[in-house]
Amino acid sequence: MAVLRVKFTKTKRDKLAQVLWILNWVSVVTGLVLFSLGLFLKVEINKRWELMAERDIHYIPNMLISVGLIACAINFLGGKICYDCVDTTKFLRWKLLLLPYIVCTFFFTFCILVGALMCYSMRGELEGALTEGLREAMRLYKDTDTPGRCFLKRTLDTLQMEFQCCGNAGFRDWFQIQWISNRYLDVAKKEVVDRLRSNVEGRYLLDGVPFSCCNTFSPRPCIQHQITNNSAHFNYEYQTEELNLWMKGCRQALLEYYTYIMQSIGLTVLIIWLFELSVLTGVRYLQTSLENLMRLGDPESESEGWLLENSFVETARSNFNIIKSLGKCNQIDTVQNGDPNIDVPSTAHYGPANVPTKHISQAC
Repeated sequence: MAVLRVKFTKTKRDKLAQVLWILNWVSVVTGLVLFSLGLFLKVEINKRWELMAERDIHYIPNMLISVGLIACAINFLGGKICYDCVDTTKFLRWKLLLLPYIVCTFFFTFCILVGALMCYSMRGELEGALTEGLREAMRLYKDTDTPGRCFLKRTLDTLQMEFQCCGNAGFRDWFQIQWISNRYLDVAKKEVVDRLRSNVEGRYLLDGVPFSCCNTFSPRPCIQHQITNNSAHFNYEYQTEELNLWMKGCRQALLEYYTYIMQSIGLTVLIIWLFELSVLTGVRYLQTSLENLMRLGDPESESEGWLLENSFVETARSNFNIIKSLGKCNQIDTVQNGDPNIDVPSTAHYGPANVPTKHISQAC
């Protein structure tokens, strides 16, 4: 029994073909939207690529770009097919191509759904890339005179001021690394030497943060050095004071920023998937109704269209049998196509008593 059977008159078939022609051109635009979203996401990731670990997180924007370009081509072809299907005589040139087109489009729409779901599942990989990348960037913050690293300080300072964040997970991350270059340390001072010797690795660690961590909305002048020393500042209590530093870590700030982008893109792609699925459903109805019309032989008569000719269970069973039969074709049938002497018992018994007698002609 056919699934979702619908009857179409000639007027309804023509209107369906015309509407699908328009919707396919709209789908070309949605393909351009997918392409633009993938390109936008790729640019946003590349903007802060220096702050991310080398992980393969470009597969999502690359997939959206590819799917967008394929959508333009498929829907352009679909528009041409639907335009010609208004005339039943022109439908004959597309009859053999229409079913493979529907199958390919179905798998293509499935790829759009996968792309939408991937947008929501990217957060974990992105968080790992940001954690490792920010940690490494902070470690190289002081290397302003090293080729290839001289712009990292400006990049991190710009990031902390733009996103109002400090450190990786928080401002205390700066306490654990040396972010002041030895080039700007006066080793003649006893305080500097003692601080260097107090660390096993010989690093100059201090309870301070770069200037970009300062909260610009705080009424008090920024306290960025000796943050944990209450006696170093007037009317200051480290434990209870509301510090005039950005409290949010840059990893969290960037993660929220990219998560918002990914969720927005994912929702847009999901809407496009629903739209493409509805267009594909209409094309399937048009294809089945026109094929049934060809069987009737009367272009003006009513015809039925459906999504599946049989039920879901029967369709799945028939497809499974097709796949199973294809697998059997690759196996060697030793009984029918093999060597006929294999596994065939011999009927001849040779021995002393069964040696054939030689007939020797005697001379006359």
